[in-house]
Amino acid sequence: MDMAAIPTQRETEAARTREVRGRTTLPGSPVAPGSARALVRAALAEAPGVSARLADDAMAVVSELVTNAVVHAGTDVEVDWRLEEDGAFVVEVCDRHPSRAPRDALGGQGAYDTPEYGRGLRLVTTLAESWGVTYRTGAKTVWARLPPGGVEDPEAPARDAALEVAEDLAPQPHRAVGDRDWLGRGALSFLAEASDLLAGQLDENLVTALTGQLLVPRLADWCAVWLEDEATVRAGAGGGPDRVWHASENRIEELRCALEKEPPCPPDGLLSGPEPYPWPGHALGPEGADGTALSYRLIAGGRPLGTLVIGRCGLTCFPDEVTGLVEDLSRRVALAIGAARQYARQATISAVLQRGLLPGAVAQIPGLSSALVYEPCDKGGPSGDFYDLFPAGDGRWCFAVGDVQGKGPEAAVVIGLARPWLRLLAREGYRVADVLDRLNQLLLDDATEAADAAARALVAAGGRPVAPGDGPQTRFLSLLYGELTPYDGGVRCTLASAGHPLPLVLSPDGTVRTAAGPQTLLGVVEDETYTSETIDLRPGDSLLCVTDGVTERRSGSRQFDDGDGLAQALCGCAGLSAELIAERIRRLVHDFGGGLPEDDLALLVLQAE
Repeated sequence: MDMAAIPTQRETEAARTREVRGRTTLPGSPVAPGSARALVRAALAEAPGVSARLADDAMAVVSELVTNAVVHAGTDVEVDWRLEEDGAFVVEVCDRHPSRAPRDALGGQGAYDTPEYGRGLRLVTTLAESWGVTYRTGAKTVWARLPPGGVEDPEAPARDAALEVAEDLAPQPHRAVGDRDWLGRGALSFLAEASDLLAGQLDENLVTALTGQLLVPRLADWCAVWLEDEATVRAGAGGGPDRVWHASENRIEELRCALEKEPPCPPDGLLSGPEPYPWPGHALGPEGADGTALSYRLIAGGRPLGTLVIGRCGLTCFPDEVTGLVEDLSRRVALAIGAARQYARQATISAVLQRGLLPGAVAQIPGLSSALVYEPCDKGGPSGDFYDLFPAGDGRWCFAVGDVQGKGPEAAVVIGLARPWLRLLAREGYRVADVLDRLNQLLLDDATEAADAAARALVAAGGRPVAPGDGPQTRFLSLLYGELTPYDGGVRCTLASAGHPLPLVLSPDGTVRTAAGPQTLLGVVEDETYTSETIDLRPGDSLLCVTDGVTERRSGSRQFDDGDGLAQALCGCAGLSAELIAERIRRLVHDFGGGLPEDDLALLVLQAE
């Protein structure tokens, strides 16, 4: 045996360290802490010899450091973690706002612009063997080193599931306030798991519903949430709460009526609480006549989003540990509501933009029936697929099925450029090949102008000149474009495919043929010359045009069009109407992958009558 091939203990430890090492960059948004926890949790789960205590402590520290960076720096966050040779866990969280030092409310440090702070650094101090802050030009890194096995805490509660641990957090009148000293890791686990639950929601109503489930009956007998938008804040409107929870469901309506008469009156400025709230004892029955209630302002990004109110019967005041825990939770609730509203705004903008990029109606063509399937997958904004079918004058109609490289605003720009120019050139009398020639040059010219503008802006701002390839990239467009001219006995179709899946023609007898040859993508080659082909669609002939969301639909390592799969599927549609052909192809594509398509899907069927 070759003894040199046997790894030494140091080599084994180094290999383990290489395995448990990672780095990621996350946007400075409310979902960043949950994403960081998921990545670190997955890495530690695969590492040998990592204790459950160290893994839990690592989750808590990563969560608090990333949350602190998101709230107080507001920039992208770089997270770097590793297991050292002795088994210690080290995490570094870097943001791009070095002028803002990390804050700790318990250490007597105030917030920056708004009091959206928690107790993150105190928790890091408790769990870390050492920690600190490193400043560099344009960046700040907060790091922490956790000892092997984690920090022993004999007074910490048992490590039950986070929501079960929360049951122990409920205030008990006979206990002294100082007995629990923030309840150790139970509070940490509760906040970490609550963050995971809240960060995954993109609907503010679901966020508030989870808030009530987290608080009642664990930390309060009842709670309520008032949500505000910009119009409500400007008008100073009050009114009833949006959501109400009570440990006893038969008292929810009575409590709601009482709370409608006492809407929160937040103090001037952006103070997150806690603030005293009038006790609605008459709504809680004789045994609930005495108690205490607190309100917490929900603030994110320097904007008030609402108010959270909690109440507990039989107490003259909430213990400080619980008020601090709820304040930390309310901060996470506010971040989640802010993220949900941002998502809703983006979804609305995306939907409006998408509607503006597509035709309001598909033209009716004499002697031809048509059917369309359009299913954007809605990832990253407006779809990159588009279609059009419009009259071009002089007895001509034109159609287009296109796919822009990418999605979102960049794709919207290209579609917003291409569709109007297609219509304009067609109505000006340009033929199919000429339209593609001019659209190709238009895309190239537009990309060059965008790159030049970016270079000028960078130089004006004192940056370096843009090197080739550094600026905005050429906007690629695959396009199937054609012109239809009905005549007695059929429809003449002149068409061309520029980097697009080739169109297929289905005859009434079930034979399938390709209707055009492949050509170069638009927006790639300067002075490219395109050609067109002309076919006659006889009665019963069907022309199928699709995007690559159809042909490249995946099932494992296979694609839908492997082995001429699309042609075979179309062959089985003989005798069907345009609508039935479109629906059958759509269903076959969906069934092929066994789940929802991961790409935009568009297909157009034109059938001569």
